[in-house]
Amino acid sequence: MRDFVSVHDVVQANLLAMETSSADGLALNIGSGEPITIRDIATELASALDREAPPEITDKYRAGDIRHCFADITAAALVLGYKPRVRLPGGLRELVDWLRDQEATDRVDEAMKRLSAHGLVA
Repeated sequence: MRDFVSVHDVVQANLLAMETSSADGLALNIGSGEPITIRDIATELASALDREAPPEITDKYRAGDIRHCFADITAAALVLGYKPRVRLPGGLRELVDWLRDQEATDRVDEAMKRLSAHGLVA
């Protein structure tokens, strides 16, 4: 599980931090505060792209990677008044709109080979 946050929300948090001295010297978690599985991200992205692309689960992982990582944004909400504004589906739609003008090259196999060569895939 991971926490995916829109760059718009990260900018919002940074602006809030610059506007209040109560955040000075504090390390605050910024995220959506909502854990989501990588499988769900893949499914949502395929849907936003209007594609049939069932996620491929390899059961491999990067060495040293943690299984679950999502932000506790309680302190940011209290200190900054931070509240994420961009929900995942809207953020993915914005990403898809941008992607439509890009040219993609599939390098997954190459990346996996490199990770394996360096002993970074278990």
